[in-house]
Parts: sequence; structure tokens; C-alpha cells
Amino acid sequence: MTALTCILAFLPNLGYGELLIIGVVAVLLFGNKLPEVARSLGKSFTEFKRGMNGVRDEWNDALYSDPQ
Repeated sequence: MTALTCILAFLPNLGYGELLIIGVVAVLLFGNKLPEVARSLGKSFTEFKRGMNGVRDEWNDALYSDPQ
């Protein structure tokens, strides 16, 4: 599953027209800072995934470890 698929999974009822309008509004609001905003959003998404993987790993360790 790609990052774009994960993001778009939260927006199931938006069509291409709505996404285009959101994109135009983003360009108008952020202008030349759009690459910086996108980079920041990407880093935040990566940190979120890393945190979720850490939680999953801790859960699996607790679930499958030998009882003491």
C-alpha cells in the first residue's frame, strides 16, 4: 500500500473534481512554500508510521514472549 493510497483511504467520497479544488486552494494558500509543506507532511507521516510500527512490535513481543 502506497502512502498516497493510505492518505486517500481517509477521503473515500472525494472525486477528482474535489481533489483538484483542494489542490488549487493549497497552491493559492501556500504558494512557493508548498514543497516545504509537503516535505514536512511527508516527514510527519514517516514518523507516524515508525511510531505505529514500534507499537506493533511491542505488542507482538508481549503477545509471543514466554510468560515469566
